[in-house]
Amino acid sequence: MRLLILDASQYGERIVAHLYQHAPDSWSVLPIPAPRGLPPVVDEPEDHLPPDLPCADLILFLGESERAAQLLPAITAQTGAQAIIAPIDNARWIPPGLRGQLTRELRAMGVEIVFPEPFCSLTEDGLGAVTGEFAQRFGRPRLNVRIDPATQALAEIVVERGSPCSSTHFAAEKARGLPVTEAIPHAGLICLHYPCLGSMQPEQTESGVETLMHTSGKIFNAALGEALMAAC
Repeated sequence: MRLLILDASQYGERIVAHLYQHAPDSWSVLPIPAPRGLPPVVDEPEDHLPPDLPCADLILFLGESERAAQLLPAITAQTGAQAIIAPIDNARWIPPGLRGQLTRELRAMGVEIVFPEPFCSLTEDGLGAVTGEFAQRFGRPRLNVRIDPATQALAEIVVERGSPCSSTHFAAEKARGLPVTEAIPHAGLICLHYPCLGSMQPEQTESGVETLMHTSGKIFNAALGEALMAAC
């Protein structure tokens, strides 16, 4: 798979570094800087793009800007991408109205776009082939744990699928040795202290008003809880 990543800062750089480390050897991972200095409304997106964008199968948008997000249909047309993942780790980066506009424009082009909120909530359920291939390896944590029968502590946490920001791997390493009875929520707090890239701005979610950072911790704890149940 040819993965083209638009990133703008340390937020994107950390995700790119993790993808470089854990993506399959058959994947091509190419980060490019997201355009800056854009007007509030981008009427001529082609004027703000390099003429030699590489071909891609999947675009990962880490541009942190609703102005840069307006370029996605033009970038897709130039690269021939079949799908886009535009994670929402801060709702201000791509407001709901713009998400709807992009979905309509890209659907008319035959291109899938998904907005996992937060990024570590991504699963392959209901996704197309390209986005599903990415989500099989990066997204909602999927863990396998080994419990020391003598101490009833976490002897090992194997990451079968980790969050794109690498917090899952970090927490899996640091949580070794925790007593099973204390693993939740302590391991989730370790995940957040990485630090989590999710916003601390309170937002309306399916479970009520909470921050995306809080949601990320709950996602990790849920994954660990599932793994513990399977191990017992």
